Amino acid sequence: MTRLTLGPILFHWPADRKVDFYARIADEAPIDTVYLGEVICSKRTPFFEPHMPEVIERLERGGKTVVLSSLSEVMLKRERDMMAAIVATQGHEIEINDASALLFASGKPHRLGPLMNVYNEETMGYLASRGATHVCAPAELPGASLAVLAARGRELGVGVEAQVFGRASLAISARCYHARAHGRVKDNCQFVCQDDPDGMVLKGMDGKVFLAVNGVQTLSHAYLDLSADWPALRDAGVTDLRLSPHDLDMVGLARAWRDALDGKTGAGELGARVGGIIGPAPRANGFFHGRAGHLRVAPAA
Repeated sequence: MTRLTLGPILFHWPADRKVDFYARIADEAPIDTVYLGEVICSKRTPFFEPHMPEVIERLERGGKTVVLSSLSEVMLKRERDMMAAIVATQGHEIEINDASALLFASGKPHRLGPLMNVYNEETMGYLASRGATHVCAPAELPGASLAVLAARGRELGVGVEAQVFGRASLAISARCYHARAHGRVKDNCQFVCQDDPDGMVLKGMDGKVFLAVNGVQTLSHAYLDLSADWPALRDAGVTDLRLSPHDLDMVGLARAWRDALDGKTGAGELGARVGGIIGPAPRANGFFHGRAGHLRVAPAA
């Protein structure tokens, strides 16, 4: 059975908004697994950390499996300490998003997030030998490569996950462009990223929007949407499909995807329901088809 997952919130939403969001996910969304934790900027961690126990309890009471996600970039001692602490956590699976955590996690069961860039089956096999039990593929991995990973995952007993909705992560930087764009520096950013709940859009010199920025993270402007490619993902044997949270009706999106996974609707209706929720925002699936990521490609007949 293909599982439906909800990735960690990448954006700097206010803590009370996160608490309300996860309460609704717990009670209303047909999600199997929820990834929880700060992935982008360690400076954001103190805002939501006090609420983690109650949110975890609420999600688990709602029948969700909770996985704790780690930072995607480690540069400071306190961030190394955060990595050591999350790996030492008892009672919950962890998802590693930066290779520095492998030092602490080697030999212990753990998941690998999409920012770990597992691009081929040999890498996955090596990391599985070191304790990895589940791999979420990078968003830019083509469908043919996903199928190879899924086949190898079945041999190894490793879950293979793919992001099917949400802006795709393209890069993590040491500098915070979000702060610099507002005339601030990273150490005195005043958390300006909170003003952009889905990221700050960027325009090229031709005036066209083509990227989005979330603190130190660069994202695609178009929403990755693999609704039309759901049959190919199913046939490839991908075990988990990830929705990345955005300032949208994520419960409605989860219900649309669940109906497709349960065979109640086809890919066409799924795509129509996704389009109805996100409105005129551009959608893309080029990476899946081995093309430029910003393109929207119709599946082969």
